[in-house]
Formats: sequence, C-alpha cells, structure tokens
Amino acid sequence: MHEDPLRAYAGLVGRRQFLRAGMTGLLVISLPRWAVARPSLDEAIRTFTGGANVLDGRVRLDLPPLVENGNAVGITVVAESPMTEDDHVRRIAVFNEKNPEANVVVFHLRPRSGHAMVSTRIRLATSQVVVAVAEMSDGSFWSSRASAIVTLAACIEDLS
Repeated sequence: MHEDPLRAYAGLVGRRQFLRAGMTGLLVISLPRWAVARPSLDEAIRTFTGGANVLDGRVRLDLPPLVENGNAVGITVVAESPMTEDDHVRRIAVFNEKNPEANVVVFHLRPRSGHAMVSTRIRLATSQVVVAVAEMSDGSFWSSRASAIVTLAACIEDLS
C-alpha cells in the first residue's frame, strides 16, 4: 500500500493555506515596477540627509572624467575639516545616477580618523553623475558632483 505523495502533502497543509500561499506568490510576482524600483539620485541623497539642505563645497570628489572600464573605477573623497572633537566629519556617502543601486557606500569617520579622506573602487554601469555627500558634526551636509564617461560599462541591467 503506497500512499500518494500529493495526498500526504495535502494532509499536512490545508486547502485554504495552500490557496493563500499561492495568492500571496501571485501578488508578489505581479507587484508594479514602481513598488520595487530603485530610488532616484535625489531621493537617495534625501534619505541619507533626512531631508536636510545639502550645500555645495567643503567636499572634493576625485573621479576620472573618462573611464575605460566601469568594473573598477577609483574614487577619492576629501572633506575640509580639522577633524577635532568639536568640528569633524561624521559620515561620507557616495551616490550614483544610473547603477542598479543608487547608494554606493557610506564611510563612518571620527575625530581620531585624522583626515577626512576616503578612497575606494566602485563599479559604474554607464556614463553618469556621481555625488559625494559629507555629514559634519554640526549636522550640516556638504557635497560635490563629478561626471564620468564610461566606454566599457559594468553591472548592466535594464534600468528603464
């Protein structure tokens, strides 16, 4: 006497639970694109700053204007700050315009960091604008923008 595996499974999960799980799966699959869309560059910066005003200056973003390969693009961000207990950079964030994720990286700094300078390599999907935003200890936010033309793109997905 061999028992049918489907009947054995049906005995473990009631018909209503099975239908509820199926309907939930269909709902998730049919979510509109806007419900799972990436935030815009401005929205990502607004989220980082909590809606505070972002001023130009006090930050320098070094990004090559022409990038041959978008897989490893070196960037450096320098913020003007004495890095004392009373006046220092708390965080430096980097955002991009067209990659699948608007947020690239957030660095956390302290007065003992010595210099408000960070360097890293990022991927760029295509030619775009990159923005660095620094949060100061007084709660102000300062930024710098740079554009890069990428000849060989990285991390390409349909962003339309």
